[in-house]
Amino acid sequence: MTASQAEQIAGVRPILMRVLANAGRLLGGRTINALLGLATMAIAARALGAPTLGVLVLIQAFVAFLADVVEFQSWQTVLHYGSRPLAEGRKADFQRVVRFSLTLDIVSALVAVSVGVLGSFLFAGRLGWSEAEAPIAALFMLTAVFTVSATPTGLLRLFDRFDVMARQAVLIALIRLVASAMAWVLGGGLPGFLLAYFVATLGSWCYLAGSAYAELKRRGLTEGFSWRGPLAAGMPGIWRFAWNTNLAAGLDVLFTHVATLMVGAIAGPTQAAFWRVGRQVADAMAKPAKLLTPALYPELARLRADERMHAMWRLARNVGLLTGGVGALLLLVTTVAGPPLLSAVLGKEFAPAADAMTWQVAAAVIGICALPLEPLLISLGKPGRAVWVRLAVGIAFVAALPFLISRFGLIGAGAGLAAAAGALALGMLWFILRENGNRRAADARAPDPPESPKGDL
Repeated sequence: MTASQAEQIAGVRPILMRVLANAGRLLGGRTINALLGLATMAIAARALGAPTLGVLVLIQAFVAFLADVVEFQSWQTVLHYGSRPLAEGRKADFQRVVRFSLTLDIVSALVAVSVGVLGSFLFAGRLGWSEAEAPIAALFMLTAVFTVSATPTGLLRLFDRFDVMARQAVLIALIRLVASAMAWVLGGGLPGFLLAYFVATLGSWCYLAGSAYAELKRRGLTEGFSWRGPLAAGMPGIWRFAWNTNLAAGLDVLFTHVATLMVGAIAGPTQAAFWRVGRQVADAMAKPAKLLTPALYPELARLRADERMHAMWRLARNVGLLTGGVGALLLLVTTVAGPPLLSAVLGKEFAPAADAMTWQVAAAVIGICALPLEPLLISLGKPGRAVWVRLAVGIAFVAALPFLISRFGLIGAGAGLAAAAGALALGMLWFILRENGNRRAADARAPDPPESPKGDL
């Protein structure tokens, strides 16, 4: 190790501690969110029954699919292009980044609502809800406006306000739980539960966006803000970065919302409800480890801005080792306690979801073991690599899913999801190792700088 590399790596431990501390702030909120989410699912399951719950799940999956596909992951743009101007006090340059990000959010929300309303009528019957339920599904598509919140999220992460996001996670889950309980008591049926989810999304978005604006104003970053001027001026490569990160995240819907919609279209709303229940439990189990991702991105962005490449490698490796241990523990807990817990919370009607749930948890565990790979690729300015991996694996998964569902049912779909998670991890790792080799070769060709008088740290 050269003195330069040692200097870059020095201080990684405090950064890792900061990542864990920020993840810990989110953990409290997201853990409560997960528990409240399971309680909400239990209320909906008992109030609606599996077939109607399946319709609710499919409508939610459709709006989430649209929001995720059209929404640019502009929070990554805020971190990648906003970190250096913010650190250097270049307010005008930072405001241009925010303006670019906000513009993408607004356009994304309008497109999602327009396509959602039209699709609710055109695809009624094909996606699991009837023509009579199409109008209420179309109204629910307005939720997409308040689902798009990438810019406030990016700003709060950049400002290390993870406490706000932790409270927001609790807020949306609490509103959803209370509103769902009211819908159950009042006999609101499917419209009542859709209204409950809409109110929760609206309330949490207002809190998140209001908090981000207040933080900007407190730092004096709203003064002189203007919507006028060239959208990408002074930010070379920002459009390519935005498209690539959007595609990388958008392709993730192939493994989440598209899978749910395909299960519903092929096997019916009841099986879609079973699949969604298993996914909810899997997400809840994996949530603690996944919370490292939003805490990791800002630190990688700062290291990238300081050109501390070796420190980035070391931080990603340490996080990977940590999440791998957590993932193994989660899989063990789920295998032992998951099925009986599922039947106890939701009722015996949902016991058939247990086997598929185990495979879904296995897929989630593989994902958290590989958690630092995609953030590292994106932070290194290589989002296109993540896009190609997700595209290839996603197409293969979706192409195989009809056969897996028809031949093996939900267990086949779950096994396919686990296989896809493994392929994603291997693909990301391959690009990481190749990039690492390229940088090592470049370092070997470059002359060594004079050694520090203090020697290697």
